[in-house]
Amino acid sequence: MITLFIKNMVCGRCIMVVQNEFDKLSIDIKNIRLGEVIVDKELTDQEKKQMQDVLLSLGFELIDDKKGRIIEKIKNIIIDLVHYQETDTKTNLSDILGRQLHHDYNYLSNLFSEVEGTTIEKYFIAQKIEKVKELLVYDELSLSEIAFRLNYSSVAYLSNQFKKITGLTPSHFKQIKEDKRKPLDKL
Repeated sequence: MITLFIKNMVCGRCIMVVQNEFDKLSIDIKNIRLGEVIVDKELTDQEKKQMQDVLLSLGFELIDDKKGRIIEKIKNIIIDLVHYQETDTKTNLSDILGRQLHHDYNYLSNLFSEVEGTTIEKYFIAQKIEKVKELLVYDELSLSEIAFRLNYSSVAYLSNQFKKITGLTPSHFKQIKEDKRKPLDKL
């Protein structure tokens, strides 16, 4: 089995689009999840080229280098943790990444900063703020409930971080409800 890593595959809809393209090219997928597609055999050069062209036209990209794969795994773990898991874990992000990627966190952190031009922590905060925006727009949870769900130590800390990143208070953001959200792959 071969694992292919795909950049910008960050949501359920992305998975469906990529699955559809593999189906069109009659490439059998054994498993697919955020950023990864597992196939039962190595793709031929022609299949790789076809898939790369199709994926690029849709805003995705096959990742061939080891560093790129690690970066994509870091992003996908963070996106999954923030946007798709309903846990109130107090485990440090550094512990989660180190355990899941089998690398020392300092190595991961330095690699991420070198390649992405930002820190893992800033990327994690950007994802959390985007989730806060989503939850504010849905208007189903109070700010206290949002702070609890996203493991903020207090509403005040969440509000301060939100304002620092967006320039708006959560309540002001909630009032304007304009197109202030960003796609996850653009963070």
